[in-house]
Amino acid sequence: MSLLPRTAEEFSSAEYWERFFKKRGEKSFEWYGDYNKLCGVLHKYIKVQHKVLVVGCGNSELSEQLYDVGYKHLTNIDISETVQVDATQTPYEDASYQAALDKGTLDAMASEEEGALARNMLTEVGRVLSVGGRYVCVTLAQESVIKLAVEHFVQLGWAVRLHCLQEESGKEEESFALPVFVLVCTKFRPAYAHADSGDVSRGRWSPNSSHTVPQGCETAWLYSSSEGRRQLAASANFRRLVIVAMHRNQEYADMQAVQSELSPMVMDLAPPGMPANQQVPFLSVGGDLGWREEVSRGVSELSGEYCVENVKGEDGELYRRLVFLSNANLVQSESRLVPSNTASSQKKKSKKKAKPTAAPVTSSTSLSVDSGFLCCAHHEVMVAGLAMLGVGMPQNKGVPVSVLLVGLGGGGLAQFLRDFVPDVTVEVVELDPVVMEVAKQWFGFRPDDHLTVTLGDGLERICALEKEGGRLFDVIMFDVDNKDSTVGMSCPPAAFVESSILQKVSSLLTSRGVFILNLVCRDSVLRKSVLERVGGVFPTILSRKIEGEVNEVLLCSCGENKTQTDADRILSSMNQSARSLQSALCTNRTGTNSSPHIDIAELLKDLKVE
Repeated sequence: MSLLPRTAEEFSSAEYWERFFKKRGEKSFEWYGDYNKLCGVLHKYIKVQHKVLVVGCGNSELSEQLYDVGYKHLTNIDISETVQVDATQTPYEDASYQAALDKGTLDAMASEEEGALARNMLTEVGRVLSVGGRYVCVTLAQESVIKLAVEHFVQLGWAVRLHCLQEESGKEEESFALPVFVLVCTKFRPAYAHADSGDVSRGRWSPNSSHTVPQGCETAWLYSSSEGRRQLAASANFRRLVIVAMHRNQEYADMQAVQSELSPMVMDLAPPGMPANQQVPFLSVGGDLGWREEVSRGVSELSGEYCVENVKGEDGELYRRLVFLSNANLVQSESRLVPSNTASSQKKKSKKKAKPTAAPVTSSTSLSVDSGFLCCAHHEVMVAGLAMLGVGMPQNKGVPVSVLLVGLGGGGLAQFLRDFVPDVTVEVVELDPVVMEVAKQWFGFRPDDHLTVTLGDGLERICALEKEGGRLFDVIMFDVDNKDSTVGMSCPPAAFVESSILQKVSSLLTSRGVFILNLVCRDSVLRKSVLERVGGVFPTILSRKIEGEVNEVLLCSCGENKTQTDADRILSSMNQSARSLQSALCTNRTGTNSSPHIDIAELLKDLKVE
């Protein structure tokens, strides 16, 4: 009688395995191949000196055979009473093993409770493995099983690869007539490395290279976008290029220290049969490790853990960034830093010569935020959109400009409006109070009578303003991130562009009012739907795409239905409006010594009518 399980649920049952081993007696059972079949891959990834946790050992002879060839640090666990340890909750210390070996256990557990049991086991494996440790899983590689494991480890920043072993056949009880695979997952420090799964990482391994991203440059287009990485690989003349970003919490003395830590992990990505002494070149921009200094770290109940850091950009300038660590490759807010007046006066009084230093001086007393410099290109376009109002035109001199901005971030856009737009009042709506405090403490955000913050949900604020009535705005701006990464639109959240909300926005605008939307949508069908909804409320839509990014800014005007000719007329009149707005921004400086670093005419040059 066959001993193979009749159902998937039976496969993950402790009772089934007890019955199985009683019927089998003392004879070993090799589900997915014996030592001879597996040794080539196992020896590549598990070293004899490693401390190894064997998960779901059963009565396989694999552990015994590994011991015989030199593996002396093996711990066997199974749900069977004979060697009973729960793989989802082991008694072992964190980072106490260099390898975890699993032969069929993931396949068995993945069918239980829609994969919950398997995920718990993988979490436990990740806990007990040290950095650089490997989870080596022999599996039949069913799609649902591989998807579960790969998604789990990729989200943690682990390196993942899959080997296919040669197919074997035999008697029903001794082996499967199916191809067997070995899944190898290597543990990295959180947010340590990024290996692109797109075109850059495909192709033959040789020639090959690893490119180290200078600290602070991880979000640059060249490294963070698929197109940029493809260009980088092409310019380096390598078929396969691994892009590696250095860990935020790790200090690296020099490039040699980086190479020493990376080399064994980079070689883990090499195919079987590659010479052990193969040299992989490491590249970096000018050999520079870059520079980063964390100045603050905290936790927001709404947005999670964050850090504020100073970095040296590729242009050599210093920048301050707000990064939410749940998405460490995305800079939430950024400002340029300049020497403060206080620091300058102190330097003049000091008679001592400053000692040379490799890293820039970044104390809070020596640097301040340049409010006239907008680091985000879409913020520049949003400011340029004020030209549709005729700000700065002679006939509008002294006419107040009221702005409602939903989304504060570091406060750079709001502060720029307050400092440089004449006769402006700005109300900012921000959901997260922690973000407001960070903006005030680290990004030079200075609320006053003309720049106020309303804490709360932006949609609720719009609904409340419309219900109250009596208050209109010349400009309403949406610059709100979508926290749901599963949607093809990362800005704004879908609810902000529903027709009912857009109607409320329209009703809150003055007759000359403009609605300005930062739209980040990778889904072409969804983008078309958004434009149709916006167009159903606002007769004229001008758009400006941001070069090298997914962002585009929509400038939408109210009023009666307008023809294409009317839209073209508005577009052609923007040249004169751009010059007037540029002059107004440069003339009006409120409470700041900065100057506006912005070219309105250039920003509006590529506007098109939707």
